[in-house]
Amino acid sequence: MVNVLSSRVLIHPTDLERSRAFYRDVVGLAIYREFATGGGEYGTVFFLGGGFLELSGGSERAPAPGAVQLWLQVPDVARARGELAARGAAIVREPRREPWGLVEMWLEDPDGLAVCVVEVPEDHPVRRRD
Repeated sequence: MVNVLSSRVLIHPTDLERSRAFYRDVVGLAIYREFATGGGEYGTVFFLGGGFLELSGGSERAPAPGAVQLWLQVPDVARARGELAARGAAIVREPRREPWGLVEMWLEDPDGLAVCVVEVPEDHPVRRRD
């Protein structure tokens, strides 16, 4: 077994500053650290619940649709929807309860990366302690 001490998702956006502003100002993720990458640019690592999201470097093209998706669990998806919309997030799909019992809402980041904002309702089996 590999002993994993930490993890993070790395994204190389087409426009680093635009994506940094989206995750910082629109989604509202807190910054864990920033670091120099050379050439006067810097990367940003955001807290992402139990992990981290790193934006660094760049890419000439956006990732293939569906190749990578972020899943962000929140305590109240309706409240998160209001806050995100007020900050300018484009809601791709409004919150709704899925057949598997989770309440999901979908956004896209500036490069079209899918971001699922999800609530685990009180009556969901994950929360039951039978």
